[in-house]
Amino acid sequence: MRPLPVPAALAVVVLGGVGSAAQGVVNAELGERTGDPLLGAVVNNLGGSLLVLLGLVAVPSMRAGLAALRRARLPWWAYLGGLGGAAIVVIGPFVVPALGVAVFTIAQVAGGSLGGLGVDRAGLAATGRLPLTAPRVAGALVGIAAVALAQLGQPVGDLAIGLVLLSVGGGLAVAFQSALNGRLAAQVGPAAGLAVNFAVSTAAIAAVAALAGALADHPAWPAQWWLYVGGLFGVGIVLALLVGVRAAGVLRTGLALVAGQLGGALLLDVALPGGAGVRLPVLAGAALTGVAVLVAGGRRGTPVRVAAEPDPAPDGRLVG
Repeated sequence: MRPLPVPAALAVVVLGGVGSAAQGVVNAELGERTGDPLLGAVVNNLGGSLLVLLGLVAVPSMRAGLAALRRARLPWWAYLGGLGGAAIVVIGPFVVPALGVAVFTIAQVAGGSLGGLGVDRAGLAATGRLPLTAPRVAGALVGIAAVALAQLGQPVGDLAIGLVLLSVGGGLAVAFQSALNGRLAAQVGPAAGLAVNFAVSTAAIAAVAALAGALADHPAWPAQWWLYVGGLFGVGIVLALLVGVRAAGVLRTGLALVAGQLGGALLLDVALPGGAGVRLPVLAGAALTGVAVLVAGGRRGTPVRVAAEPDPAPDGRLVG
């Protein structure tokens, strides 16, 4: 399947970002009602894995994609993209209470932007190597500034440098997740890439939850059905990232996702009972993040060349 045109792919990613904002609300509410934030992540990934299994039963192309993995000759690390998603889900519940939402979000986006520049430059994604240019660096900086603007007025906790760096590392992990999943999807199809992502991330999150004793206290599960739809959003988000990375690279895809997240947060603030209503910093941050996506796609200075997908050598190195 050919990549979508870049504007269409980025529009899909923005919609995925809106879904990510809704997913965050659902998972946070479930974690609060059960008494452990990790349980929201566990239910989210189990739900997504269940949807993937249903897809494998119903959609022959998904099974064909998984069968093609044996012929893809990809290195072992290409299958570990799901660990990036698991990392940020696990880091968040432990870091946010100490740093506050604002610092955590800014640090995460900073890490994601730095990671996006790095993995695009290294050629880990299916777009090939994208050189560092002034517009791409400027777009990353504008994106970080946009998120900082959107977080004005949010509570700030203790600025522990170790936790800030851990949050930056979570953003880096998400960038690697997007790159590796996109590379896998380019070889065997997005459906198979989706399946591998959820298999890896669900196993990792379940292991962390078991080690943390999240299920040991036999939590009381709420009856509201909508608290269990996080996995549906998760499937849509991962698919959107697969589409975006293949067409536009990791950096611009990450910025488009943030734009959608901020826009989705604004919509939820307006639509939900007791919501904060229209918050001008979030509105301005969403608009500025959209500008960052456009700036990062500029071609001033060193041209942005999208190389053909390099074939992996038998020993797993990239060639081309």
